[in-house]
Amino acid sequence: MEFFKIRRDIPFMRHALVFNIISLITFLLAVFFLITRGLHFSIEFTGGTVMEVSYDQHADVDRIRATLEKAGVTEPQVQNFGSSRDVLIRLPLKAGQSSADLSKQIMEKLKADNPAAELRRVEFVGPQVGRELAENGALALLVTSLGIVAYLALRFEWKFGIAAIVANLHDVVIILGFFAFFQWEFSLAVLAAVLAVLGYSVNESVVIADRIRENFRKMRKATIVQIIDNAITSTLSRTIITHGCTQMMVLSMLLFGGAALHYFAVALTIGICFGIYSSVLVMAPIVMWLGVRREDLVKPIKDRKQEAVV
Repeated sequence: MEFFKIRRDIPFMRHALVFNIISLITFLLAVFFLITRGLHFSIEFTGGTVMEVSYDQHADVDRIRATLEKAGVTEPQVQNFGSSRDVLIRLPLKAGQSSADLSKQIMEKLKADNPAAELRRVEFVGPQVGRELAENGALALLVTSLGIVAYLALRFEWKFGIAAIVANLHDVVIILGFFAFFQWEFSLAVLAAVLAVLGYSVNESVVIADRIRENFRKMRKATIVQIIDNAITSTLSRTIITHGCTQMMVLSMLLFGGAALHYFAVALTIGICFGIYSSVLVMAPIVMWLGVRREDLVKPIKDRKQEAVV
């Protein structure tokens, strides 16, 4: 299925160096903000209080969040838990304040707003748990990255694996750079979005790599630049359809998902936009500069005959 068919190949590789310099500058800025500002971690990573509150009717999450903000709670996380009548509240601890005192103060404010509010449980998330979450998240990123390299190296060639992981990590670091620069809250939902982007971006890289391998078989007299330009141009309609539909769903979460899904959707939006860019203008040029050849992907006819004889 194609929205449009481009008759002439777009010369993407002609401007590859310029786009990669822009990518390098953006990447270095992201690293700079991560080092100087750091990430604004949520209480899952830093520690805090988790409260489960039940109501006799549908709980108004926005109203509860506004009540907590009026009480002086900074950046409370409020979301439905299990049913529309149950609410999970995550609160950062203040210096010199215990979890019991904080939960007592919060319940007084909630009961003043709605007497039907009932406390079900209170838990304290310590910084030790947060450190383990951060370490496990970093380990998940590392394992996913190595898995992507191994998959592409086996399916195509090691040059594609190196190029794809550079492009995909480029997306991840830029997402983290945005969160560091604007000091948006980095929660477990955002970490899930980052991992989703890492897997989502490699899909586009696989499609382009597969078309490059196909072009090596079909376009016998074409140069490497012509083969890559044709591969990107011929998959452009598919890229617009796929990423456009995905972005529509993410945009609906961003606009209507509320505060609980806001930064999750923001991370996915940034990842989708840069995922298209990196697959076309970062991964493909790196493959070209690494010196991919027809022999790397297509076996010569003599080798095939020798294998058949053996």
